[in-house]
Amino acid sequence: MDLHIDNILNDLEKDNFQAYLLTKFTNVGYISDYKPTSFAFCVIKENPVIYASKMDMEIANRDSKIEVREYESFEVMIGELKKEGIKNLAIEPTLPYSTYEKFRDDFSVESKTYVDKQRMIKTPEEIKNIEKATEIAQKSFLELDILNNENNENEVAFDLVRLMVENGASKESFDTIVTSGADSSLPHAIPQAKKLNQPILIDWGAIYGGYCSDNTRTIIYTERQQEIWDIVAEAHDKAIKAIKPGIKCCEVDKVARDIISEYGYGNEFIHSTGHSLGLDIHETPGFSLRDETIIEKGMVITVEPGIYLEGEFGVRLEDTVAIYRKADVIGDLPLKID
Repeated sequence: MDLHIDNILNDLEKDNFQAYLLTKFTNVGYISDYKPTSFAFCVIKENPVIYASKMDMEIANRDSKIEVREYESFEVMIGELKKEGIKNLAIEPTLPYSTYEKFRDDFSVESKTYVDKQRMIKTPEEIKNIEKATEIAQKSFLELDILNNENNENEVAFDLVRLMVENGASKESFDTIVTSGADSSLPHAIPQAKKLNQPILIDWGAIYGGYCSDNTRTIIYTERQQEIWDIVAEAHDKAIKAIKPGIKCCEVDKVARDIISEYGYGNEFIHSTGHSLGLDIHETPGFSLRDETIIEKGMVITVEPGIYLEGEFGVRLEDTVAIYRKADVIGDLPLKID
């Protein structure tokens, strides 16, 4: 049986659960190689099974490496599980409440993160896909005509997505952020139909082979912007140098946060230092104040410190690292874009 399933079965046994229910598309795909286009219920047990919608039966039968049954109704599915003697069920934390309600009357139900734990450590093949996604995204960024005075933020974002697809991405890994001027102080600004101002902040990523990439660059113009850029770059570089297996994720966040705080901008660093990525753009663990996860080889995590001066501008610099004996930056895009 698949190693991931074996590991989950071991977790179930240790915690005295008989089965684990998955509905999140990326988790179902991770376990089975079948990527749902409609709903699906994946039940990990001694003989795992996926209940797929009629609409998905052809693709599920083609791709899934575990048994597929056509979903008929909740009653039929629950009846089959009860017939096997299943009385308690672990579920994903992301399971919709409306779905949870349908299971809680028949099973003892508890939330568990077994698949998230598996997905923390990437295989060499997974890392290759992230590297290729990053290569595509960075190549596309360098081909982008950012400084054309006729362009507005929306147009630049659209062009960047188009280039990523032309260069081999299946799509963007999240809504591309192109923001400028005072709006760059909004970490998740939405591109507007307005001419580019200064500075210009672009946060973008591609998906290749199902795996995401993520980078941010800020193009600066004034001495004041350069001053803030230099602080963020120092926090970015020193955080990456601090990463190694065996230390806690929160220790990396502290390195970046302490540097920015020493320059007097601690209150303007308003998010965590980074997040894991893979099949989803945001995975666990992350470089945050509260994340005490021990860093391990095979993790892939972003490093993205930022300073946001309300009403003025913001600077964020982001790269993704694969962790071996140390952190190796994925891609070769310079931090400074002139």
